[in-house]
Amino acid sequence: MRTEKIELDEKFGKEYAGRYVFQEISWARRSRIIQKYTKYSQMTGQVQSSDYVAIQAETIYASLREQPENKPITLEKLLSEEDGIPVGLGELLSQIANRLNSLTVQESRFLSEQSEERNQTQNLRSTSSAKSSVGHRTSLKNSQRKRSKSSS
Repeated sequence: MRTEKIELDEKFGKEYAGRYVFQEISWARRSRIIQKYTKYSQMTGQVQSSDYVAIQAETIYASLREQPENKPITLEKLLSEEDGIPVGLGELLSQIANRLNSLTVQESRFLSEQSEERNQTQNLRSTSSAKSSVGHRTSLKNSQRKRSKSSS
């Protein structure tokens, strides 16, 4: 399995300075991480939501084989919105993990689109109507009736 080593100076803070070793994870491990944070419809099997940040954090952490003795990188720190790692460091770690684990641009786009769709779906649920693709206003009840008739 491929590995990548980096030596960080104090650019992101003294606590993060040191040597890091990342190693490619197995296909099964990556698939389990994605499935863990992805919800599928029981009826259709389609993706309902996906937590891209959690998938990325777990992928980084699973790839991390060695870090400085003070262990500055933890899964909790990667996931934390309050006491997390600096943005630049997160971006660097993401690039390394993605490069090693061959997370393609298309897969990244798919995961982030699923996250965006979830947010849009939540917004739609909070309103009584939504614009259709041709720009007409359609009641959600009417569009649900149409769908159920066409799927029968």
